[in-house]
Amino acid sequence: MLDAPIATAKSKTKEQALPFPYNNRPFCRYEPIEKKIPYAKVLIVNNLLRYESDLSDLAYIDWNGTTESKVRFENKISAMACNNIAQNVLRLVRQPKTLTVHLSEIGEAAKSFNPDAIVMSGTLSDFDYYNPEHLKKFEKFIKQTKIPVLGICGAHQLIGMSFGAPLKTLDNFEPGEKRVNRVNEYQYRFVKIVDKTDPIFAGVAADVESKESRVWQDYTLEDDILRVWQNHGLQVEGIPEGFKKLATAYLCKNQMMVRRTADQLIYTVQFHLEKSFEDWSKNP
Repeated sequence: MLDAPIATAKSKTKEQALPFPYNNRPFCRYEPIEKKIPYAKVLIVNNLLRYESDLSDLAYIDWNGTTESKVRFENKISAMACNNIAQNVLRLVRQPKTLTVHLSEIGEAAKSFNPDAIVMSGTLSDFDYYNPEHLKKFEKFIKQTKIPVLGICGAHQLIGMSFGAPLKTLDNFEPGEKRVNRVNEYQYRFVKIVDKTDPIFAGVAADVESKESRVWQDYTLEDDILRVWQNHGLQVEGIPEGFKKLATAYLCKNQMMVRRTADQLIYTVQFHLEKSFEDWSKNP
């Protein structure tokens, strides 16, 4: 009596399409990472809260005696976040030189270190909990710098805010109106490329296979989709002036944007492109 159903179940399993979105393949095409960049100086910016002096008056009020433990936790997260970025630089650059500094030090560090690029980490706390002087200094810096910048997650939001875009929760509340029980975009999600002509997507728009196209997955080449790691509860509302939207999703519309002028190149992503399967189980 039990043998027949088991056999039927097995045969059905064989006939069913594999749970992979494209071409019924049981694998993702893998392109080994090559260290194509000979040399680069990269300034890594820790955007998390570091000391109690990094806090606003509101943070002291709202955190009500838990300030020390919250700052300690932010330090733990920042170490992992900046290490993720540094490890990616090591994977891509043959002779890398990196320097990690805090958000409050970005202007001075950019002058003394003179980097080829700046990569900014994510964040944990809302920006009204930050020392307002840090935010003012950063706004002045980001509007004037000629160094290429990549902003990740919270840095995407910080850069958007610095150029005049408001931040909202994913269910359209002001950040201060809903601090807890927020709708979150979390784990691996799909985002849709909306402008594949941007140079960062080289190979996606090509009609024939090329060296550039071989680094992309089938679902990217066929449907302009990226599979990315998400972990956020705020979003940049709209697109700040001077930026162009590059990717979107159903829950958070501004997933990626770029500011490309004669003097500036700033890419920002709401998702965590620095994350990998290797470190997925090790840190948040």
